[in-house]
Amino acid sequence: MEKEYFAHKTAVIDDGCKIGKGTKIWHFSHIMTGSEIGENCNIGQNVVISPGVILGKNVKVQNNVSIYTGVICDDDVFLGPSMVFTNVVNPRSAIIRRDNYLETIVERGASIGANSTIICGNIIGRYAFIGAGAVVTKDVKPYALVLGNPARQTGWMSEFGHKLIFDSDGFAFCPESNERYRLEKGIVSKII
Repeated sequence: MEKEYFAHKTAVIDDGCKIGKGTKIWHFSHIMTGSEIGENCNIGQNVVISPGVILGKNVKVQNNVSIYTGVICDDDVFLGPSMVFTNVVNPRSAIIRRDNYLETIVERGASIGANSTIICGNIIGRYAFIGAGAVVTKDVKPYALVLGNPARQTGWMSEFGHKLIFDSDGFAFCPESNERYRLEKGIVSKII
C-alpha cells in the first residue's frame, strides 16, 4: 500500500504511527510509535513527535520543535520555530517520572510563537496567540494575546491574527476578515 503522505528520506518514522493524507515531514524529523498526525500537516526540519502525541488537521510545526508525550493539538494550530513543550513540572535526571506526565492541550487555531515555552498541564484556548519568547505558566483564554516571562495577557486577537480593539459597548472587528467579536465578562466570542 502506497503511503499518502510525504516524508523526506532523512526522516525517521517508527512503526505504529498514524499519519494523515497530504502531510509533509521534513529533514531529520522523528515520528515515534503511537503518535497521531492529522491530514495536511507540515512537520518542519529536526522535529520530534513523542509517543501519544496527537496533532489535528492542518497543524504547522516549524523547525526544531519537540512535542512530548501529553501534548494534544487541535486543528489549525501553529507551533513556531524552536518553541518548547514540557511534560513534567519537576524533572530530575535520577528520578523517573513517566507516570507523572501532565496533559497540555492546544485548542483549534492557536498560534505559539518562536522560542516560547509552554509549561505542562495547561490549556491554550482557541485562537489564542502566544508571543515569541513567552513562558506560559497557566491556562490561556480563547482569543487571548499573551507576552513575556511569565506570560501575561495584553490583549485579544482575531482568528486572522490581528489585535482586536473593543469599543465601549464590547464590540470589535478584524480589519482583514471584517468578522465581528464581542467581549463580555472577560470572554471573547465571534459573532456569527
